[in-house]
Amino acid sequence: MPVKQPQPGDLEAIETASRDEVAALQLQRLKTTLQRAYEHVPHYRRAFDAQGVRPEDLKSLADLAKFPFTVKKDLRDNYPFGLFAVPREQVVRLHASSGTTGKPTVVGYTRNDISNWADLVARSIRAAGGRAGDIIQVSYGYGLFTGGLGAHYGAERLGCTVIPMSGGQTEKQIQLIKDFGPSIIMVTPSYMQVIIEQMQRMGIDPQSTSLKVGIFGAEPWTEAMRKEIETKAGIDAVDIYGLSEVMGPGVASECVESKDGPVIWEDHFYPEIIDPDTGAVLPDGSEGELVFTSLTKEALPIIRYRTRDLTRLLPPTSRAFRRMGKIVGRSDDMLIIRGVNVFPTQIEEIVLAHGKLSGQYQVIVSRDGLLDEVEVHCEMQPGVDGDAKEIAGWITHRVKTLVGISTRVSVLAPDSIERTLTGKARRVIDKRRK
Repeated sequence: MPVKQPQPGDLEAIETASRDEVAALQLQRLKTTLQRAYEHVPHYRRAFDAQGVRPEDLKSLADLAKFPFTVKKDLRDNYPFGLFAVPREQVVRLHASSGTTGKPTVVGYTRNDISNWADLVARSIRAAGGRAGDIIQVSYGYGLFTGGLGAHYGAERLGCTVIPMSGGQTEKQIQLIKDFGPSIIMVTPSYMQVIIEQMQRMGIDPQSTSLKVGIFGAEPWTEAMRKEIETKAGIDAVDIYGLSEVMGPGVASECVESKDGPVIWEDHFYPEIIDPDTGAVLPDGSEGELVFTSLTKEALPIIRYRTRDLTRLLPPTSRAFRRMGKIVGRSDDMLIIRGVNVFPTQIEEIVLAHGKLSGQYQVIVSRDGLLDEVEVHCEMQPGVDGDAKEIAGWITHRVKTLVGISTRVSVLAPDSIERTLTGKARRVIDKRRK
């Protein structure tokens, strides 16, 4: 399918700068960020002092490895405003996580932070092929979750017409696509699957709509899912990455002309890859845990934040900045099954490789005595005939061969697996944790 190539004037100067120019800007901004954190955030002053480092110890970008990590527990321990580097009165907006596993993580933004965020999401949409005047349907959730408002402000900053649909109400989503004619949708990839399925139930060919581009994020997804969505909907599917602790959506985003991994906007965020067990910094190209340090945030500067996302740093292609490889999983959602490391995305790729199955699946893990038991639920595509027992055997064999674990596979009727209508899909049910 045709993609929009960037035209002269589309890109900011920094997007085509040399690596030396990028590194010089990063070092300058990193020094300012460390100083701000040390002077204005008691937590960081204590953490730096305990590590025996001061902001002035940063002489090169490599020196960042001397400084302590920040983890989600630090945000929760300083709930709600303890990590802010500005007086609360200068914070113009608050976002927070759901807090399902404890206190929510709270992030704050100054007026300048909000403006920078909008600029970066606008840059991300432009990288995906969006231009001023395009209609964009924002189907991420609004509210404390950063997705909806982050996408919304960025689309407006680019000069687009925004449909602030939020998540859920699938038939209404489709009705607005038919009536308003958006060319871009911003949504989780798993919910895009739901929208496509509902279109098919309603007798609508997903390829017949006005949509040209889907900007998908908020959960890991595979190349197999990209191929499925692009084929069924007739759109370009691009990956946008972000997390609220670092900013929100727009920390990194793919370029539609290359679709070779999200470009990290390195003028605002400094990335590292570390060994998740030792914390040692790994060279570019090595797989490990992604760590971010903010370079321009005022309200909540974040120093060496451990994202738990497992990926690689790749060299620049379409822009001057490095890219992220596809996230293979999270160090905190990795399942250890009888000593084997298993990520849900490995199961997803196998399920999507079978042409008679929908992209929906769940992995149920339980324990029988001392042994872990794994069951994979998947389902047939609507209107497709197939031998469920034969397909289950194929999935079982592929999982054993490619992942290295034994499973029980249930191939269910279409629409048997619960759909997530407002956010991230629930792919894993681990009953061992109860």
